[in-house]
Amino acid sequence: MNTALVVALVVLWLVVIALVIAVFALARQIGVLYERVAPMGALMLDEGPAVGSQAPVFELASLSGSAASVGKPSGRGELVFFISPTCPVCKKLIPVLRSIAHAERDWLDVILASDGVEAEHRTFYAKAGLSDFPYVLSRELGMTYKVGKLPYAVLLDEHGKVRAKGLINSREQLESLFTAKELGVESIQEYLQKA
Repeated sequence: MNTALVVALVVLWLVVIALVIAVFALARQIGVLYERVAPMGALMLDEGPAVGSQAPVFELASLSGSAASVGKPSGRGELVFFISPTCPVCKKLIPVLRSIAHAERDWLDVILASDGVEAEHRTFYAKAGLSDFPYVLSRELGMTYKVGKLPYAVLLDEHGKVRAKGLINSREQLESLFTAKELGVESIQEYLQKA
């Protein structure tokens, strides 16, 4: 009986060692796959003002009561982020927007944009603590950029030209707009296709 127990214990340890080796092998394969899969960036839809074109200028009132200009050459870049009180991904990205606004404050203004019932937006604006950002309501702004799904962002340069745009679902996709601007391409997808 003692020999059977020792044999069972040895077999058990061999199984545990085999499982540990299998876990390490799978972890390595996941790392290899992660390196091979390039980040795709924001999904750019071929609608609205084209990348490289002059953005239309909108003079709007923000929910705080101050004037907000979108697309006007001002010597500062603008990130127009289309948001909705009912969009869970939009809410998840608010801390990311705060981080980007702080990190890029020397050259970039972040503007939140939406349309709909003003009372709902005012409640969302107060509850989410969005007083750091101009928050504008304009159906025409969304229609001009052909925003059909949220969250959506448009990056304008200091001259009021569209530099990048697309659907945003993560920090990486939002940052891909800045990367596309730096690389001088319409989108990360375009860059990867040319590479």
